[in-house]
Amino acid sequence: MYRYFPAFAVSASHLKVRPPPPYPLEKVLAEKTRSWDHFHNSPSSPSFLEGHPQHELERNDLVSRYVGSSSPFHAQSLHVQLVKKGFAEDVFLSNNLINSYARTSHMVVARKVFDEIREKNVVSWTCLIAGYTQHGFPDEACHLFRSMLTSGLAPTHFTFGSVLRACLELGSEYLALGKQIHGLILKMLYGADTVVCNALVSMYGGCCLDSSRYAQLVFDNAVVKNSISWNSIISVHSQRGDLVPAFQLFSEMQMSDLRPSEYTFGSLITATYSSFSSCLIEQMLARVCKSGFLSDLYVGSALVSALARTGLLDEARKFLQQMSERNAVSMNGLMVGLVRQGSGEEAVEVFRETSNLVVLNCDSYVVLLSAIAEISTPEKGWRRGREIHGLVARTGLIDTKVAIGNGLVNMYAKCGAIGEAYKVFQNMSMTDQISWNSMIAGHDQNNCFEEAMYTFQTMIRSGVMPSNYAIISMLSSCVSLRHLCTGSTVHCAGIKLGLDLDVSVSNSLLNLYGECGDLSDCWKVFRSMPNYDQVSWNCMIGVLADSETSASESIAVFLDMMRSGWKPNRVTFVNLFAALTPFSVLGLGRQVHALALKYGLSDYTAVENALIYCYAKSGEMDDCEHIFHNMSIRRDDVSWNSMVAGYIHNGLLGKAMDFVWLMVHNEQKMDCFTVATVLSACASVAALERGMELHVFSIRSLSETDVVLDSALVDMYSKCGRIDYASRVFRAMPLKNEFSWNSIISGYAQHGHGEKALELLREMQSVDQRPDHVTFVGVLSACSHAGLVEQGLDCFESMPIKYGLVPRMEHYSCIVDLLGRAGKLDKLEEFIKNMPISPNILIWRTVLVACSRSKDGSKTELWKQASKMLLELEPQNPVNYVLTSQMYASKGRWEEMAETRTALSGKFVRKEAGRSWVT
Repeated sequence: MYRYFPAFAVSASHLKVRPPPPYPLEKVLAEKTRSWDHFHNSPSSPSFLEGHPQHELERNDLVSRYVGSSSPFHAQSLHVQLVKKGFAEDVFLSNNLINSYARTSHMVVARKVFDEIREKNVVSWTCLIAGYTQHGFPDEACHLFRSMLTSGLAPTHFTFGSVLRACLELGSEYLALGKQIHGLILKMLYGADTVVCNALVSMYGGCCLDSSRYAQLVFDNAVVKNSISWNSIISVHSQRGDLVPAFQLFSEMQMSDLRPSEYTFGSLITATYSSFSSCLIEQMLARVCKSGFLSDLYVGSALVSALARTGLLDEARKFLQQMSERNAVSMNGLMVGLVRQGSGEEAVEVFRETSNLVVLNCDSYVVLLSAIAEISTPEKGWRRGREIHGLVARTGLIDTKVAIGNGLVNMYAKCGAIGEAYKVFQNMSMTDQISWNSMIAGHDQNNCFEEAMYTFQTMIRSGVMPSNYAIISMLSSCVSLRHLCTGSTVHCAGIKLGLDLDVSVSNSLLNLYGECGDLSDCWKVFRSMPNYDQVSWNCMIGVLADSETSASESIAVFLDMMRSGWKPNRVTFVNLFAALTPFSVLGLGRQVHALALKYGLSDYTAVENALIYCYAKSGEMDDCEHIFHNMSIRRDDVSWNSMVAGYIHNGLLGKAMDFVWLMVHNEQKMDCFTVATVLSACASVAALERGMELHVFSIRSLSETDVVLDSALVDMYSKCGRIDYASRVFRAMPLKNEFSWNSIISGYAQHGHGEKALELLREMQSVDQRPDHVTFVGVLSACSHAGLVEQGLDCFESMPIKYGLVPRMEHYSCIVDLLGRAGKLDKLEEFIKNMPISPNILIWRTVLVACSRSKDGSKTELWKQASKMLLELEPQNPVNYVLTSQMYASKGRWEEMAETRTALSGKFVRKEAGRSWVT
């Protein structure tokens, strides 16, 4: 997984279990070493050596002086001597020269020597393959292995060991090649070779990410198992966090009379990472002390990392300081533990204190960049990151190690400098799947959703196959943009690549279809998932809660979750209360509350806030006050805002205002949401003075302007009769969104200023703010109140043509009101006949009122149809009978009026008495 998480890519080397040591090339050469006599008598030996004992002495001298040396100077000297003394055609010495250059990391020169050998043997190929593998060029090693097979030479067990290690380094993408090599091994009867079996175990453990089954099968079928065999299989289970199998194998290893080595304990310590158990770490520490490996550098580094990961940071620091020998791995282990505990700045300090005491490696810089990405202040992290960027640029690692570039991209993206991240990405000499994943995720995290989509498309065109992490980031961007069509395309791509089976991808798909309102496809994805995790169940419950379909569906999913053996967590209960809240299901809400108490999750702030909101919607403000009182120090902004919203929802504006003043006196910071909520309540009851007080308070207390708050002010002043104040607030807004424009347009509509509303619509278009359905409701209503019939009809017709908006019932209702107020009953009747949707009760009521106002209302049959439909659709609504009786009265049809009044009495429907706020 760390190939796709640059922030923790360091565990690919210094934190994961160390693989078995590479096969010494000397063993390869020693196996194939031939005596000078054999070489001299060989038919393929150069003819110029025959009869020249001096050459034999010189050759033996070269062998004794240079073979096995690790000195770069000796490699160059041997090369000069081979050319100078005429041994360039000597395959044995040339193989040793390749080995010498490979040992000193001069792979370009080693390849040149290899290419100059006329008659290459299997040792020549094996030396170069092993060199490429050991020095981080696994792609070259695999390519060279294919070329070797093409040349007709049969690999040895050393060759297989090296190329399998190359597959291990390349990860899951090369699992298929590893399986092919395994088939070739069995065909060539190397399946029983211990060296080859050990390499196969490690390869399957590193490449087969979803299971350790293949590695275990190879181990079980091995004829001879040595300590490397046991260490390899223990390492495989340790990397997956499989504690029980790892320690069972450890026990079996000891029963086989094999003594554990430092690699064994390093693997077992790594296995404890997944347990987060300090007790287990302490037991391992005691076992290591007893075995005498406490002073071992590798074991000590693993212990530092384990202590740090389990949160024992002080103990980890002390252990690191007490180590007699330290290296970059020790330092990196402590830094990674600090990063995972969210202590990025402390990790940076560890680097400052220790970097001069050890030889840094590539992973040290990657961990450091991960630490900087976790610094709490993005601006501070960005400044520190630029310093590290300059440092790695001076070391030259940025051009040779792709992990460094990936770390820089990730660091800049998390610090909010997505432009800098993109520059690094563009200038990288080589990229891998992690590079693309980091860039796509960075765009998504920085709200550059369209750029994330473009990067994803470019990645596909570049021939790089997306991983599950790229799919997840892409789906997140689609959700943010509400691009359901694009999200479905990504879903198809995921299915083709088999990534839809990944539970995290499936969870992202649930979120996509749920947020975009496609509940049908959401259910299809959920039911087709092969496996579920806690997030899957919570996500489905949350989607149903947001859709407000029915509380019973959310409860049904919750019960299925419980039957499947999953325990609810905080998110589960928050989503459940959200599902119950819109329906005011008080009894069910109390049952879920009792269940939260049973699981000990009712004392979490998020759950309590959801409870307050749920009870408030059901009118149980006493329960809300009780929960709020018990929260004490756990209260947050949401808690206070939920109480305010609850009072307002239940019509207790006085209590809401008192609660606001209580917030002020308790020095509880009021945010824009609180003020906007109370302003909406003031608008609903036309409490202008209270609204103005809140306006003054917001100016004094809130340092930053907020578009939602300003929009609420516009709405409040409009509904309280001060459209002039609303206009002044609107014009002073530094930033306007669709809600701001809709509020002021609706305000002018309510005050009958049709021309002003039309003018604002044109102004809205000029600043590239796209009108929505609510905008046109306000404009059409304004035209109706101002009698602007032609302008209103033009706006209505422009909705689908110019803006791509399909008119809804409320828009048709506005046009009916527009034509009715203008007395154009003929056009009104034609309009209703041509409506693509059936008129609802509001439209028929508007028609009846229009007919009763018009002088020509009795001349048309439209009012009869409207009256009939009203009584059919809402027979229990007294307003319909009153309107019908008034219509008969206006036409002088007293008998029909009396019948309608009698029908009203017979329905046992009581008309509410009118009341006025005007005193």
